[in-house]
Amino acid sequence: MSSIEIYHEKQVRELCALHALNNLFQSRDAFSKIELDSICQTLSPDNWINPHRSVLGLGNYDINVIMKALQSRGFETKWFDRRKDPECLQLSNVCGFILNVPSDYKISFVTLPLRRRHWITIRELNGLYYNLDSKLDKPQVIGRELDLLDFLKQEMDSKDKQLFLVVTQEVDKSQTWLRDQEAYSNNITEREAEILKLGDINSMNSLN
Repeated sequence: MSSIEIYHEKQVRELCALHALNNLFQSRDAFSKIELDSICQTLSPDNWINPHRSVLGLGNYDINVIMKALQSRGFETKWFDRRKDPECLQLSNVCGFILNVPSDYKISFVTLPLRRRHWITIRELNGLYYNLDSKLDKPQVIGRELDLLDFLKQEMDSKDKQLFLVVTQEVDKSQTWLRDQEAYSNNITEREAEILKLGDINSMNSLN
């Protein structure tokens, strides 16, 4: 598959979560802003100010919205413990990766001293893994499995980044996204602490 055939949605306003989902499914029609806004309302129907998106309605969707969106298509989102080696993953059973990273905030060509968050999709297409970041001019080739593992290790060296795996519900139930389930000791308390940390980042800086 050539880069011309790869669907790569570019950044518009603060809709990187929408772009990440559509890039993951390789279709502009996979999800819409209307659908993600509806999920926000379902998650917090009684809140006048919805905590899962931008107050201005420009996007800024959080991980809860992404998880619900994927569940509606038969997929689950697995948080990956950065202290673990990515080599423990059974890559053939992982549909894609969603990376949450810090991002500079810009108005026109001016970069403001604000730290925000950004969602990025990484997935395999015809034997090669690609970085489908909506802020890139075009898809960035990562390479094959070993290249991907090196890429993930480098990304996970940063405490400011969070990695989520996208798997089918069947794979989630069987835990076959792991090569060795026993070797990957995912303590629920530690997992909740990491998700809370991400939530704190969201509430302070919002997602773009």
